[in-house]
Amino acid sequence: MAEIRRLPETLVNRIAAGEVVERPAAALKELVENAVDAGATRIAIVLEEGGLDRIEVTDDGCGMSPAEMALALERHATSKLPDESIELVATLGFRGEALPSIASVARFTLESRPLGAEQGWRRVVDHGVVVEEGPAALPPGTRVRVEQLFGKVPARRKFLRSARSEYAACLDVVKRLAMARPEVGFTLDHGGRRILALQPEQELTDRVAQIVARELKDNGVEIALERGGLRLSGIAGLPTYNRGVADHQYLFVNGRPVKDRLLVGAVRGAYADMLARDRHAVLALFLDLPPEEVDVNVHPAKTEVRFRDPAAVRGFIVSGLRQSLSAGDRRSAQAPDAAAMGRWMPEPAALGSIFNGRDWSAPAPSVRESVRAWHAPEGEVMTAPLGRAEAAAPLPEEAEEYPLGVARGQVANTYIVAESADGLVIVDQHAAHERLVLERLRAAGAGEATARPQALLIPEVVELDEPDCDRLEAAAEKLATMGLAIERFGPSAMLVRSLPHALATADPNRLLPDIADDIAQNGDTLLLGEKLDLILATMACHGSVRAGRALSVAEMNALLREMERTPRSGQCNHGRPTWVKLRMEDVEKLFGRH
Repeated sequence: MAEIRRLPETLVNRIAAGEVVERPAAALKELVENAVDAGATRIAIVLEEGGLDRIEVTDDGCGMSPAEMALALERHATSKLPDESIELVATLGFRGEALPSIASVARFTLESRPLGAEQGWRRVVDHGVVVEEGPAALPPGTRVRVEQLFGKVPARRKFLRSARSEYAACLDVVKRLAMARPEVGFTLDHGGRRILALQPEQELTDRVAQIVARELKDNGVEIALERGGLRLSGIAGLPTYNRGVADHQYLFVNGRPVKDRLLVGAVRGAYADMLARDRHAVLALFLDLPPEEVDVNVHPAKTEVRFRDPAAVRGFIVSGLRQSLSAGDRRSAQAPDAAAMGRWMPEPAALGSIFNGRDWSAPAPSVRESVRAWHAPEGEVMTAPLGRAEAAAPLPEEAEEYPLGVARGQVANTYIVAESADGLVIVDQHAAHERLVLERLRAAGAGEATARPQALLIPEVVELDEPDCDRLEAAAEKLATMGLAIERFGPSAMLVRSLPHALATADPNRLLPDIADDIAQNGDTLLLGEKLDLILATMACHGSVRAGRALSVAEMNALLREMERTPRSGQCNHGRPTWVKLRMEDVEKLFGRH
């Protein structure tokens, strides 16, 4: 056996660099975080070849003396931990590994001048060896230049991607840090071209919209919620304003950009019945909580966190997002005026409701054989009410009284055309009615009805790994409240005695492993509840007015009035818009009258 020996300092730094500096974007992240922690109000970033040739970060922060610069290039030396309370970290960086790790695998130039000092100081380290040191001319602050990254480590250099890919990763890092600090000004130059120019002291929503997409501000709702010691802020895009990938979801914990599975899962759960499975929300969420409630020291690059109470965090985010979207998302992505719609509430006597006369009370619990009542809800849910809409109270002709206007006709037996005070509104009758049915089912307690237990004639045994059985056994009490009755059946099996009413035809051998995986990933059992929501959405889809069905004027107006007072009516259960608006100014432009 080889003799145990202490590794040389240069090799230790290179090993650390493998954890901290995996690519140019990782080095850039560390340098910009240092600038933010130094109290900078402006940070200038210059890249060449996506950071492969050069990374330069200049800030106007507190600066460092020559002695502090030498100490900063030693491992585990930091100014960001005034005491040993590592669980109360309030800065972005705190390990003290970034600068020596970067300097060990690149040509590293550090220049700094404290405020009030007569001159600055310069220190150059070439792949771990100090090659130059002396005075430097620069304004108060710090300038760091990284060149020839992995230039003398060809085994690492060849695994880097193309300059275009590395640049994309660097741009993403800058965007996330710039969103986290709207009070700091940022500029980013790449290849002699100005990419970003963000002024300091911006409003959070303005900074997010400028970075992500300018139309997000018009197609999103502001988030500002508090519960206990948790605070959630930011902006969430309407479900109709979505993307095909999840790259446009920006998540922050105590001002730190993170890519956390728990938070991503919470966002997915909040939008579960408003987006198709292959579409993703666009948002920037900022979660703030006491430092002792979150561990930021679980990943070398600090991109992951661990919460003391993950179930409470996820529940707060899901409920907070749903609450905010319910208040603002009567709009679709093309909506004109959310404020007016939020203020308007129809008089019950004047509302020609498409739901009049329907008994929405929850059905009584029954055994599994009668679950066919849920399989064909088209006649059960919606056919009668629409027929009775003819008896609705007559509507006034003044379109000004209604945000979605007064129905004027139907096109292709699919789209309702209405006249509003300032334009034309076109409504997809099936998509709109689908959302209305789902919200009415929820309001009437159908969600609880679907969760009622459906007893199995013969309990089913599901074979699982022992850790999965332990997780399910610990969550059995909560699952029972959702209608899923399970109990331990030996070391590696669970016995299923009942299923939720709406999932009575589900296969327990597929359902239980999914729930166990969800518990392992998120620390809580929310998958079953989300499945029930999807069942309700499916029921609503099958029970809604079909495209191609002719509607009377009274029925069309009834649909419009119900949309105006229903949360989330701006999009159907799959994230598609239910209505669009063509302003009168746009119509006049088409005919050359404006």
